[in-house]
Amino acid sequence: MDHHAALARLNRQDIWHGFRQLLPLSLFVAAFGLAFGLAATQTGLDQGPVLLMSALVFAGTSQFAALDIWGLQVPLVPLMITTFAINARHLLMGATLYPWLRHLPPARRYGIMLFASDANWAMAMQYFHRGERALGILFGGGLAIWIFWMLGTWLGVHFGSAIEDPVAIGLDMVLGCFLLAMALGARKDLRTLVIWLVAGVSSMLAYWWLPENSHVVVGALAGGVLGALWMEKGA
Repeated sequence: MDHHAALARLNRQDIWHGFRQLLPLSLFVAAFGLAFGLAATQTGLDQGPVLLMSALVFAGTSQFAALDIWGLQVPLVPLMITTFAINARHLLMGATLYPWLRHLPPARRYGIMLFASDANWAMAMQYFHRGERALGILFGGGLAIWIFWMLGTWLGVHFGSAIEDPVAIGLDMVLGCFLLAMALGARKDLRTLVIWLVAGVSSMLAYWWLPENSHVVVGALAGGVLGALWMEKGA
């Protein structure tokens, strides 16, 4: 059996394990959902569209960006471009997961990816690189984050004044610190370090010199292209 196929199995125990692994982080995600719910209602959106946006988009940064340009006349083209730029990293996330996801039926494959986010993707890749099954981390962990994101959004719509400024108490740093810990715990060979360095430098240069949010695309593409050209031995 193909090595990737052997790791592409998913059962209830795996999903529950992934749910429990990401549960502590999900509590902080709820606080950001609360802030989004409050901000959305202050923009004038009704409860239904706000909850629907969180349920289907499930991307906090792009949802906040959408609120910044929301108004009586919604500029659809800028809104679409901004959302794509912020979420372009999901293209590369999907590409990195393809060796395992390709062994699943399409419905299950895309169903799992609906719940993919930075946190559960990073942890799943760490498991995969250790030769362990990780689709449960990807799906179960994503489900935990989604549930608490929805709970936070609902609380924000109704009781959002409890946390008006999550940045003031450092909640904006939680996910960043988590991803940094995942990166430090991953492989540390020369190839990985060079790819991270190229992606980071490219992203910072784009942040300083290119239009807003373009650093996400530039950093992801720079690291992704280098990783594709500099293949692992035996890949």
